[in-house]
Amino acid sequence: MQKSFDVKKFMSNNAIILLILLLSALTGFTTKNFITWTNFGNLVVNVSPRFIIACGVSGCLITKGTDLSAGRAVGLAACLSAMMLQSIDYAARMFPWMPDIPWPIALLITMVIMGAFGAINGVVISILKVPPFIATLGMQTIIYGLCSLITNNQPMGGYKKSYLTIASGSIGPIPYLMIFAAVVGAYFWFLYNKTRHGKYMYAIGGNENAAQVAGVNVQASLIRIYILAGCMYALAGFLVGAKAGGASTATGMGYELEAIAACTIGGVSANGGVGKVGGILIGVLVFEILKICLQFLRVDPAYTYIAQGLVIVIAVALDLRKYLQKK
Repeated sequence: MQKSFDVKKFMSNNAIILLILLLSALTGFTTKNFITWTNFGNLVVNVSPRFIIACGVSGCLITKGTDLSAGRAVGLAACLSAMMLQSIDYAARMFPWMPDIPWPIALLITMVIMGAFGAINGVVISILKVPPFIATLGMQTIIYGLCSLITNNQPMGGYKKSYLTIASGSIGPIPYLMIFAAVVGAYFWFLYNKTRHGKYMYAIGGNENAAQVAGVNVQASLIRIYILAGCMYALAGFLVGAKAGGASTATGMGYELEAIAACTIGGVSANGGVGKVGGILIGVLVFEILKICLQFLRVDPAYTYIAQGLVIVIAVALDLRKYLQKK
């Protein structure tokens, strides 16, 4: 017998998404230029790097972990990219002795460095058994300190044209940033749904002890998850730097909370074992639409931060409620 559609349960499980849709409708009716192709293009460009960050964080959440170092890792990646991709003839170049580096090589170097930070997170969490919250909070501070040291707290700009084109260029109507995000989304969908790594990840999130008894190498799986997360922060930082046209130690601040909130809104449970790539995208879209709506409604930025904080708390509370109902 087919189960009837439970309207109350659907509205409860998707309360934040429905509220943001209502807010979007209100904004569209009461302001000009909200429902336009230009605004849609801005939404796509803003969502793309944040979706990549959220994909990196999602694996940590699915395995009952978290990564509070994500935002600072994005900032460090943006600064590393800046150092390598400043124009040769730029007067305030950070390292005048550095040769001209093509952007794909700079991206690869940045991903290797940030992947190493991810590996350290994975080792500390899986082998030393430090709780993910504490381990990544410590890494957040370490990365920020390192970023301050290597940049001397100086903002960087003067990028070469080939790097800036990554953020401003497009293939027809499709921005390059969207293509990067689409490739990452397709990769994570395949990884989560069609590979042994994905099965192990969900098994660890569902019951780590049972997964270990079943033969899953939990330590190796967790290290891989945090390495992949670090690589995603590197890619996102690389794109954020190109989009902003500059980088500093403040770049990426708070991005980890947005990513965690977006994942939770999109159905990635902080209690582990649950999460889909499509849901992550929806969560990121909802969070970005909230910010755009508040901007169009001319809400004071201070209240915008309050609204974002409330969304994060409500999203986690609803996720916990769903988890308790299943028990």
